[in-house]
Amino acid sequence: MSRKYLIAGNWKMNMSASESVDLISEINSLVGQQIHTQVCICPPFTSLQKSSSLVEQSEVHLGAQNMSSEPSGAFTGEISAGMLRDLYVTFVILGHSERREYFGESNQSINRKVLAAVENNLKPIYCIGETLEERESDQTLAVIKTQIYEGLANYPLSEVDNLVLAYEPVWAIGTGKTATNEMAQEVHAYVRKLLTDIFGDTAASGVRILYGGSMKPENAKGLLAQPDVDGGLIGGASLNARSFCSIVEAATGD
Repeated sequence: MSRKYLIAGNWKMNMSASESVDLISEINSLVGQQIHTQVCICPPFTSLQKSSSLVEQSEVHLGAQNMSSEPSGAFTGEISAGMLRDLYVTFVILGHSERREYFGESNQSINRKVLAAVENNLKPIYCIGETLEERESDQTLAVIKTQIYEGLANYPLSEVDNLVLAYEPVWAIGTGKTATNEMAQEVHAYVRKLLTDIFGDTAASGVRILYGGSMKPENAKGLLAQPDVDGGLIGGASLNARSFCSIVEAATGD
C-alpha cells in the first residue's frame, strides 16, 4: 500500500505566538501549497489560535503537542480534545518521551488520551521508543511491544486510518545521535508486524510510522528511503523553516 509521507514539526516549548508568525509564513511560502507530502506543525498551546489562522489557506496541517484524556471539568491547566478541535487542530502528539520522563505519563494514561483523541476526530501521533539503557541491554523490541499493546489497547479498528506512530529512540532525541538507517528500519518493520498482529495486514499496511530521533536535512533522505519509514517527527530542525522544509523536500524527492 502506498502511504503518503508525513513530516510533522514538534516545536516543544519554543516560539511565542508572535514569534510563530514569521516561521509559519516562511513554511507556507516554501511548502504550503505542495500536496505530495503531508506537512504538520505542532506549536505550543499559546500559539495554536494564531497558527490556525495562518495555515488556513495553505496545505499545512495543525497539530498539538499533548491533550487531556478528560472532556472537561476541574483539571486546572489541562486542554481537552474539544478545545483543540475548536481551533481546527488535526493531529495531536501523545506519549512523547519527554512527557513520559518528566511528567510521569504511563502507557495506560497515554492510552486514555489516544482513545479520547480518536473519539473527537483527532489523529493521534503515538510516540514509542527505548532509552539508551534499554537498547544496550537488548530490550528494545520488548519495550516497543509493551508500549504498543498497552498504549493502543481497545483502539477501534474503524479508526486505524487515522493512527500515526512515531518511533523515537530516546537516546537520539536532541543529542545529535541518530539511529542508522538500518536500525530505524529494523524497529519500524517490527512495529508494522505488531500492528498486523493487532489490526490485520490490510489495516496495518496503511498506518504511517514516523522516525523521531534527530532527523535533519543531512540524514533525512537515507531514513526516508527505508520501506517502513513514512516520515519524520522533527524537533530542533522544525524551528528553522529552511531546515524543516528541506526535510519535506527530501520526502517529496525534490
